Amino acid sequence: MNLRFPALCAIAVAMLAATGCQLPGKPGPGPEVPIPDSVLDATVLYNQNCAGCHGADGRHGAAIGIGDPVYLALASDDTMRTVASKGRPGTVMAAFAQKEGGMLTDAQIDSIVRGIRQRWSNPSVVAGVTLPPYQATGTGDVQRGEAAYNTFCASCHGAGDSGPSKAGSIVDPAYLSLTTDQGLRTIVITGRPDFNAPDWRNNVPGQPMTDQQITDVVAWLASHRPAHAGQPNMTSPPTVSGGSQ
Repeated sequence: MNLRFPALCAIAVAMLAATGCQLPGKPGPGPEVPIPDSVLDATVLYNQNCAGCHGADGRHGAAIGIGDPVYLALASDDTMRTVASKGRPGTVMAAFAQKEGGMLTDAQIDSIVRGIRQRWSNPSVVAGVTLPPYQATGTGDVQRGEAAYNTFCASCHGAGDSGPSKAGSIVDPAYLSLTTDQGLRTIVITGRPDFNAPDWRNNVPGQPMTDQQITDVVAWLASHRPAHAGQPNMTSPPTVSGGSQ
C-alpha cells in the first residue's frame, strides 16, 4: 500500500495552516452579515425603512413628520403599528409587515414604534391642551368646511378653489389623489412644523380649530378629490373609438 499520498496531503494541510492560507471556497475574515429578520435595532430599522419618506430625524421628509411630538401625542402606538404593518391603501404608504407582503417581522415593527416614541416624543408640547381625536367622531359638512377653510387655511393655501397661495394648493387633484381623508385630518391637526405650517391651535392666533371644524374642512377638501385618480378632469371613464384594446 502506498502511504506517500496521505502523508503528502497531511503535510500540505499543515503548511497551509502555518502560512495562514485559506482553502478554496472558505469565506474570508470579516464581520458576518446578520439575517435580516434578526435585526432589532430601532435606529437601523428606521433608517432602512422609514427615513426615505419621513426624514432622517423624523422631519423634513416628503411624508408627514412622525418625529413631530404633536403627531406622537395624537397617534397611539396601536395606530402607528397598524399603519406601519398594513400601510395606507390607495397612497404611497406601503405595507411593511411580512404577513401583508412586506419585509419586516412584527417584532421589528414594534421596535420601530418604540424607537420613534423614545427618540422624539415630548408630551409637554400639548400639556394642558385637549387634543382633537385622531379619527373623526362625526360627519363633516362641505359647506361649513369651505367657511372653516377660508378662516383657517386660505391665508397660506389660497382662497377657495383657486387663487395664489404661498404654501401650495391643497385642493390640487393630484395631491388629493395621493392622500386619504385620515391623512388630511392628521395634517390639519398636526400641521407641518418642519415646514412652518402651524398645527390646529395656531392657524388663527387664539382661535384653535374645533373637532367639528377639522372634520368639516376635511369633508370640503375631500369633495375636490377626483373620482378617477390620475385623470383629474374626467367625470367618467374614457371611451375608445376605432377598435378595441
